[in-house]
Amino acid sequence: MLYIGVDLGTSAVKLLLMDEKGDIKNIVSKEYELLFPHPGWSEQRPQDWVSAVKEGIKELVKDADKSQVAGIGAGGQMHGLVVLDKDDNVLRPAILWNDGRTQGETDYLNNEIGKDKLSEYTGNIAFAGFTAPKILWMKNNEPELFNKIAKIMLPKDYINYVLTGVHCTDYSDASGMLLLDVKNKKWSKEMLDICSVTEDQMPKLFESYEVVGTLKKDVANELGLSENVKVCAGAGDNAAAAIGTATVGAGACNISLGTSGTIFISSDKFSVDDGNSLHAFDHADGKFHLMGCMLSAASCNKWWMEEILKTQDFAGEQAPISDDKLGHNHVYYLPYLMGERAPHNDPYARSCFLGMTMDSSRADMTQAVLEGVAFGMRDSLEAAKAMGIKVEKSMICGGGAKSPLWRKIFANVMNIELTIPETEQGPGYGGAILAAVGCGEYASVDEAVKKLIKVTGSTKPEPELAALYEERYQTYRKLYPALKNLFTEMKG
Repeated sequence: MLYIGVDLGTSAVKLLLMDEKGDIKNIVSKEYELLFPHPGWSEQRPQDWVSAVKEGIKELVKDADKSQVAGIGAGGQMHGLVVLDKDDNVLRPAILWNDGRTQGETDYLNNEIGKDKLSEYTGNIAFAGFTAPKILWMKNNEPELFNKIAKIMLPKDYINYVLTGVHCTDYSDASGMLLLDVKNKKWSKEMLDICSVTEDQMPKLFESYEVVGTLKKDVANELGLSENVKVCAGAGDNAAAAIGTATVGAGACNISLGTSGTIFISSDKFSVDDGNSLHAFDHADGKFHLMGCMLSAASCNKWWMEEILKTQDFAGEQAPISDDKLGHNHVYYLPYLMGERAPHNDPYARSCFLGMTMDSSRADMTQAVLEGVAFGMRDSLEAAKAMGIKVEKSMICGGGAKSPLWRKIFANVMNIELTIPETEQGPGYGGAILAAVGCGEYASVDEAVKKLIKVTGSTKPEPELAALYEERYQTYRKLYPALKNLFTEMKG
């Protein structure tokens, strides 16, 4: 049988066709427009997603035996607000995860409702990217449209609605709305009341691997597929990507070193860290996870290389950083080009270099950037360790993980073994695996990932180097607190 995985990203949808053995048969990507109607705003037209997905699926399966396509599963950009009227028409462009207009509503939730209350209701505190502040923004700024809202959905859920006619979401994606009681897997009445919406306006909740419906007749005809093709609920992009890297079961971990950086730790039990520096979300395997998100990860290196050094020779710039220099660099770098989420939740945090002397070199600065991102990611690992969670090794993926030097720095800064997945296809691969589980190809997500996900290599920490980095990390973690008030002063 064949399974379609949909990765509904911010700049494009990436679709893949997977067989029951996990082998990728075809990949198609379709871009769509990102809208910036005002400075700091970020929107997209849901209709553009639908067109891209439909055209992409047709191209994806054109040379395949279409009768073998059994299921579709999506991983999607989280937190985006899609609102429909009573006739299921889209009321306005979707407000995306990276939209910055809701700082006032976020401050209201965190400071007036209170972080303790938010954590009690949902397991999380408010971030400007989350969905609940967007709903409040509509209420405050677009009251006429707000009063017409009949259904509130997330990006990939709108795709599932178009395919099946079912208003649905999954627990992992819903966790990022700040409207879900994550621990008890139900909509939070308190949060719905705070946002002036009702449970009738919310989609039905499913586990990520559960089937929400089958293709509508007109959609099946348009795509050239059977009406019996099953559509599973899918997952938020990070949870779907975690399925694709076998990050399932207590203590399983994945580090994603992309434009932004995430550390994703799977858990059998629901738990919240002190200060809510980590997101406490439901996982696509039916259990839970903790996630730390840093806003600038590999993008720090891209910025340093392309904007400052004016080069695209990333490997060439890393070449002078020999093994004997690791753990001995006196230059520090704070990786806060766009403010920071985990663990500081500070939109005013900024990047800076510290510790330069007359003999500091270009290579020292490059090394500091690589180390600073690793130190920043370790902050989230420390928050998890403080909760008693043991992480002994982790998968590592994303563009930055292709650098052997950066992998070595990460392994020793984190002091854990890092493994590399054979197939790195991100949320789309996880979505296809979830579809295979939903269609009964595998009895559970756990069984599926054990059979499908393979490791191609690993990087282990070296005790002496890990000890050197431990000392440097203890200095690094003092830098942000020392500069925090200054960052706040500089914001004007």
